[in-house]
Amino acid sequence: MFLWLVALVALGFCLRRGPGMLRRVGTETGQSLVKILPLFAVALPMAAFLAELMPADAAVTWIGPESGPLGVVIASVAGGFMPGGPFVTFPLVLAFAKAGAGVPQMVALITGWSIFAVHRIISWEYPLLGWRFVVLRLVSALPLPILAGLLAELVVEFLPMTIGTP
Repeated sequence: MFLWLVALVALGFCLRRGPGMLRRVGTETGQSLVKILPLFAVALPMAAFLAELMPADAAVTWIGPESGPLGVVIASVAGGFMPGGPFVTFPLVLAFAKAGAGVPQMVALITGWSIFAVHRIISWEYPLLGWRFVVLRLVSALPLPILAGLLAELVVEFLPMTIGTP
């Protein structure tokens, strides 16, 4: 609902700037949809297939709700090694959740992926910014995924939730 409201306000601003602006926005939106919809068409079934194929006992044992702080640490590290961008990562997180992973552990995994994605460090950060900066950033950010998972653990105790339900 909120996004619709923001979209309508943005539409109003575009209309104030003239029909040319609205046409450009419409064209760019259409081009983005043409690129993104096929990715969703593959990513969402992939998540469903992975959820069915993933052994639930493995997910529950290592990153399930009862895995506690160790599961948060494991998920934080695993997040750094998740391949690809959001069209790969978020369907995998959904698959982990359906296989029994805990919400705090998934918070840690996504945070680890956001901060420590090894593929981005190797392909972008190191070549452009150098190892000294990379090491400084990694050491500085090291506790963040774990802290995010532990904080999520506290929040979930008071505000139970599941993944995949808006």
